[in-house]
Formats: sequence, structure tokens, C-alpha cells
Amino acid sequence: CSVRRGRCRGIFRAGWRWGHHGLLATLAAVTPPARFGALHLNGDKVDGFAEKPQADQARVNGGFFVLHPSVLNLVEGDGTSWEREPLETLSARGQLAAWRHDGFWQPMDTLREKMLLEDLWASGKAPWKRTSP
Repeated sequence: CSVRRGRCRGIFRAGWRWGHHGLLATLAAVTPPARFGALHLNGDKVDGFAEKPQADQARVNGGFFVLHPSVLNLVEGDGTSWEREPLETLSARGQLAAWRHDGFWQPMDTLREKMLLEDLWASGKAPWKRTSP
């Protein structure tokens, strides 16, 4: 989602609404881009092949959160891994909600992904790029 373009209103509304139900944190649940072709195997025989199927992907943590201030108490210091202790604790307590983001989302964990995002920007086709009003 893009805060600048107002596309994150949904997660803010969801976080506020779920906060009234005792949930302390909301994360953006996204479908990652498919990276590999999928095989359907029958023993050693390939019965089916789909190049980078998107629909079969599970949702993952998109790295965008709406938090109640008390959640920061779960962070003990600089050595705390956000994805480990705080998120796992919130999930185990039933205090973590997911907001399903179906729009554009792309990680930038590798040089290949960085180049992909830079190419989108340079081409003028970046979904997050603001056009002149």
C-alpha cells in the first residue's frame, strides 16, 4: 500500500476496528510474487507444470503494521527480532489481526528485486509513483 496515495486507509480502519475487539496489532497480509514454476508430480512423472502460479501462494507478512502503543513493551531492546518474539507472542495471545492487501506489493530482498523496482520506476509504470495532480 502507499501511504502517500492514501491506499492504506484500509489497514488503518481495520486496526482501529480490531482494536475495539482486544487486538493490539494488525499486519498487512500480502501474496508474494511467485518466483518458481510449480510442478505437479505423480511419482517421478510430471503431470502438470505452471510457470510462476500466483493463486497457490500463501499470504505472508508484508512488513506494514498498525500497532497499539502497548505492543512496544514486547520489544526488549535492539536485539529483539520483531518477527520472532513480538509477532509470535501477539499471535499466540490472539491479539494479531491480518489485513488482506490485494494490491501491488513487491519485496526488495535481492539485487534482482531492486533492479525490477528501479526499472518500474524508470519506465513510469511504478504503481506507487505519484503522477502530477
